[in-house]
Amino acid sequence: MEENKKNPFSEDNKENLEDEKKEETSEEQEVNAVNSDDETNEEENSSNEEKSELEKKYEDLNNKYIRLAADFDNFRKRTQQEKEELSKYTTVQILNKIASVLDTFDRAQEHLKDIENCQTVKESYEVAYKQFLDTLKKIGMEEIEAIGKAFNPNEHEAITQVPTNDFEPDTIAYVAQKGYKLEDKVIRPALVGVAKKLEDE
Repeated sequence: MEENKKNPFSEDNKENLEDEKKEETSEEQEVNAVNSDDETNEEENSSNEEKSELEKKYEDLNNKYIRLAADFDNFRKRTQQEKEELSKYTTVQILNKIASVLDTFDRAQEHLKDIENCQTVKESYEVAYKQFLDTLKKIGMEEIEAIGKAFNPNEHEAITQVPTNDFEPDTIAYVAQKGYKLEDKVIRPALVGVAKKLEDE
């Protein structure tokens, strides 16, 4: 017996060593398991925090988008309403100016009822026509210059060529229909005949 206790290679000592190793291994596994659980919990907590933060950012961005969309829709409606009101106001101003020209025609018509003198009729017509042109000019509408001017495809539409030596080639020698523009915008182009050099016979 005493020999077995002293001999480290005896069977009993081997079994004791193996039991001790098993206990140490078991303890290490338990410690590793606890550490692993702690790490898993930390990762889950970190993941949940990140998820919560992302959800908060998403909600903030979504709310900002909804407010921005509502603001833009209100702006669009307000702009459309202002445009319609401005259009109506402009139309009223124009019609008010034209109404004064109609008044002149009405007065002329009254005066011409019993008049046989053609000169008086001509003068009344010229007065009314000039007033009408002046009114159109006040609202920005004016006649496009044509006769003697260089042909401009943005303002003139050529419908024929006019053989003549009275005008330079590629200038306008004849106007079939007057053209008009509002400020710089062409309302309708002038229908014109463009001069070309008259061939000598």
